[in-house]
Amino acid sequence: MGPEAGLAPRRAALTLLDAVRAGRLLSEAAPKLTAQLPAEDRARAQRLAAGTLRWQDRADRMLGPFLRMKPRERTHDALRLALFEVFQDGAAPHGAVNAAVALLRETERTAGQAGLANAVLRRAVAQGTEVWQALPLPRLPKWLRKPLVADYGKDVVAAMEAAHAAGAPLDLTVPAETVAWASRLGGTVLPTGSVRLRDPGRVSALPGYDEGAWWVQDAAAAVPVRLLDPAPGERVLDLCAAPGGKTLQLAAAGAEVTALDISEARMARVTENLARCRLLARTVVADALTWDGAGDFDAVLLDAPCTATGTIRRHPDLPYAKSPDDFPDLFALQARMIDAALGHLRPGGRLIYCTCSLLIDEGEEQVKDALTRHPGLTVAPPRPLAGVPADWLGSEGGLRLRPDRRPEAGGMDGFYAVRFETPGR
Repeated sequence: MGPEAGLAPRRAALTLLDAVRAGRLLSEAAPKLTAQLPAEDRARAQRLAAGTLRWQDRADRMLGPFLRMKPRERTHDALRLALFEVFQDGAAPHGAVNAAVALLRETERTAGQAGLANAVLRRAVAQGTEVWQALPLPRLPKWLRKPLVADYGKDVVAAMEAAHAAGAPLDLTVPAETVAWASRLGGTVLPTGSVRLRDPGRVSALPGYDEGAWWVQDAAAAVPVRLLDPAPGERVLDLCAAPGGKTLQLAAAGAEVTALDISEARMARVTENLARCRLLARTVVADALTWDGAGDFDAVLLDAPCTATGTIRRHPDLPYAKSPDDFPDLFALQARMIDAALGHLRPGGRLIYCTCSLLIDEGEEQVKDALTRHPGLTVAPPRPLAGVPADWLGSEGGLRLRPDRRPEAGGMDGFYAVRFETPGR
């Protein structure tokens, strides 16, 4: 391959980082910004961008002594990218440094900093791997770290940050013959029942994919349906259903499922996954706040829109693309969605409210507020769940899953789930 072949994915990675700095998530930006690249380069560009963000804090610490002032953001990202390549991705130092300098020289606004980048990178790289590894693990940005420390304490947050740096394995939900499929896939069965794989390669090439024997779903994301405990034949409404992991769980349990999501494109993915897994559910594209479909469901599962701060180990772009300024409106939306969800339940029905968030404003505080707004609404008494220790339950009765829990097994996403019950007739 010529020099350009090596530059193309790196150039795309810098473009993706530009998008994140502008407030876009990698998952939103990548399809358009990397579409012109071959599949291998697309994957590499996304991996480089995600890795640079995951290790940004450590890279900044290593670069700090050699920078008198902060460079342009794109220049800074080129420096961070090069250090990630060298110290985490195993790239040859001269190749990573030369590539960063070449990319900066391509555009007028950064060309003047190419010489600075060359000098800074050569001095930083010369310090060696031992210096890199001796630096603290990457910390979350202050705007997010501060409220988490207030909620959990410094030690817990540090443990979460270690989980974020470690990344995430691949978890599968396997509704039947779980142990046999785990063996066939070379995975392990977690205490909660999910199957965990290390270095799985291309997901669609794994045994069982085409026949729909399993689907990808983080171990934490699979717990809310187990908390709901659907019975065969029960009418269950899955609100904000896409991409469909919980819909599939409900259908596999024999429930009569209505899956609703506001996004037609995302609901198309739910339909595809149902077909692949040979499961049935009614799918509806509508706004959960205004949908006036048939009520009297036995149960509703509301996986509400949230900050997604529980998924940072899988999506390291989140702390850099999100803004805390948007959070109050999101918290208010969650409260309105709880109220709407309760309107679809029969007397004596149950509601699972859950979010993939670490913020108590999106979990424990929402529970307290909902109980105040709805006299007679109760939180179901905690019941034993396989693989879930009792001390993961909060005093309000909700279940708090965190990235730092079970680190020896690879951790899990951050999630909050609670089971409400409405008064009977």
